[in-house]
Amino acid sequence: MTPKVFTKLLALFVLLLVFQTVVMEFVFGRLVESSAGESFHLMAHEALWAGIIALLLALPLAAWAARRVTRRIERVVSFASRVADGDLNARLTLESGDELAAMESALNQTAERLGQNFAEIESRRQELAAMLDSMQEAVVAITAEGSVRWSNSVMRRIAGTQLHAGRPLVHFVRDPDVLACVRAALEHHEVRFGRASNLAPGRMFEINAAPLPSGGALVVLHDVTRIEAAEKSRRDFIANVSHELRTPLTSIQGYVETLVEDPRPNRETTREFLGIILKNATRMNRLTEDLLTLASVESPDYKLTLQPMRASALVQDAIESLGGIVVDSEVELESTGAPDALVLADSDAMNQVFGNLIENSLKYAKAGKRIRVGARLVESEGVSEIEFTVQDFGPGIASEHLNRIFERFYRVDKARSRDSGGTGLGLAIVKHIVQAHGGRVWAESELGSGAQFHFTLPLAPAPVGEKMASAMA
Repeated sequence: MTPKVFTKLLALFVLLLVFQTVVMEFVFGRLVESSAGESFHLMAHEALWAGIIALLLALPLAAWAARRVTRRIERVVSFASRVADGDLNARLTLESGDELAAMESALNQTAERLGQNFAEIESRRQELAAMLDSMQEAVVAITAEGSVRWSNSVMRRIAGTQLHAGRPLVHFVRDPDVLACVRAALEHHEVRFGRASNLAPGRMFEINAAPLPSGGALVVLHDVTRIEAAEKSRRDFIANVSHELRTPLTSIQGYVETLVEDPRPNRETTREFLGIILKNATRMNRLTEDLLTLASVESPDYKLTLQPMRASALVQDAIESLGGIVVDSEVELESTGAPDALVLADSDAMNQVFGNLIENSLKYAKAGKRIRVGARLVESEGVSEIEFTVQDFGPGIASEHLNRIFERFYRVDKARSRDSGGTGLGLAIVKHIVQAHGGRVWAESELGSGAQFHFTLPLAPAPVGEKMASAMA
């Protein structure tokens, strides 16, 4: 209750008391005039003084009662203002059990329920924000005017830390495909899809822009870079396999047709044609075997039988078992030595690795007349491992090819590789086998100085006997 209202009520109360006094004076005055006795005059005089005394006593009591009610109403107004400002912890103190106390109790309960509801809403909002932040997709909410309402951490990383709520999306995202989808969703109130290739360098995104019931739009960007790369790799793989198979098949078909159509084939010509057919059939068979091997080593189900083996024994076994390959090539296969340290390796897989590397070097090593195989103990970032090396002294490999020669069907010299019977899969098989062992593989070369192919294998835990002997020493 404001002071102005309090003053008006108090003035009205005073006017009522004065009116009562005047009425009493008039009534008693008429009685006095009509009466002949002195007693009536005395009664009127006493009644007048009684009214005045009652008025004087009633005024402070009325002021006290009105002021008390006013203070309670002022507390209610202050409480309502605090709640309106967002202070849902505000509460009224209950002083008595009258009607105002009942109202104050109801207001306290309302504030408590509001606080609980807002706390639940805030908790759900935080949970939703955490879920959106944990998503792999970039998410951004746009207002009907095209400004950023909210974005998750993935979107902020893509667009940059300058992405702020309340500012237009076009200030942060310049990809025309994204902006076109957002604009269409806002204008037509329909879900729009698209692809964005200019949002981040080297990355591809699928766009999903959906209108929101309250206005604006929600944009979700799904990173499909790996899917696109896998799809491209699949298409390239199919194209390469088709190309590799088509060449020998065309050759076989041509020579067979020539033999079939010749009514009197020459014996020497027939023998020559059959030799070419056999060569192309062998090439196709080898390509098929390499494809099966590559599919096996790339499979998640590929299992190795790892066992401790000495590095020196692996090098020696490779030279002895593959020495027959180089007998007719006038190339010398020699060892540069290897430590006796134990490595964890699969024997058959290692024969495949050394066989592919030595055979690959043999294609280019004829000019140097030798291939060296060896191993050494190295430490990389505090981890000890064995580094194996297969080195040739051929023409070498240009630096721009070194990072790609372990890709499927990649050839430095395509014509020469096909003439030598290569499938383009040998080094890719080596890479997957070495990585399955927990190792690394790479190549080093300079033009005119040959090439070196390196791979590493982790050391095997020392046997219990060797550990005890080392501890006693």
